[in-house]
Amino acid sequence: MKSKMFFFIVLIIVFFVVGIAAAEQNKAAENMNLDGGRRGAVNFPHKLHQAAISDCNACHSVFPKAAGAIKDLKEKKELKSKQVMNKTCLKCHKARKKAGEKTGPTKCSACHVK
Repeated sequence: MKSKMFFFIVLIIVFFVVGIAAAEQNKAAENMNLDGGRRGAVNFPHKLHQAAISDCNACHSVFPKAAGAIKDLKEKKELKSKQVMNKTCLKCHKARKKAGEKTGPTKCSACHVK
């Protein structure tokens, strides 16, 4: 009987931890306004990207999960101009387009708003 109770308690804890992790992953804003440099800001549909890309590190290996991270890294010269766009955004969008999948824009002017 004790082993069944122990198993039940462990199961509850696992579900609780998984629930917290899922909530943490989805707590970001639905849409974000990212620093786009001199070309203008980028309106970024974050929730849409979360749904399409299950691995947060696909983007966040380049910059941390923090408000203003891209701008801060560029000011510190730790992130080169266009590094995010060319090595992350466009690379993914073009690969998805080539694979015949629904994707986002592949031209700079489609994202940057002055």
